[in-house]
Amino acid sequence: MVNDFFINGKRAYEKFGLRMSEDFIPALLTPPPLKDFIENKSRNKNGKTVIYFNPVFDERDVTLTFTIEGLNKSDYKSKFDLFMAELKKGKVEIQVPDVGNEIYRLTYKSSSNFGINRQRTFSKISIKFNEPDPDNR
Repeated sequence: MVNDFFINGKRAYEKFGLRMSEDFIPALLTPPPLKDFIENKSRNKNGKTVIYFNPVFDERDVTLTFTIEGLNKSDYKSKFDLFMAELKKGKVEIQVPDVGNEIYRLTYKSSSNFGINRQRTFSKISIKFNEPDPDNR
């Protein structure tokens, strides 16, 4: 199924009425930064010495945009509340089977750019997460 993904092992659309926005997958797949390399500046040498031994990834922040939809006001509100309760747990694991077997282990940080239609059956929300260890997927 197109736009099929899981949040904490639950089908996102069936459980929460969630769909991925068009920038969702590129945001997930953006490579994480590396931690700073060990550097040394000595007055006795030109420039600096950089030690490239054992590079490792640093944490990263990622903003994912979702849409939430319900069949009517009460269905929407129920799905919205379930999703907010899932975010409140703090630990959010996202898997997108069409992209691969990786499970993105994220920490919920904040929400922004919320908009809802007049019928209160559809909304769009951007959520900021932190990925503490991008190598653990």
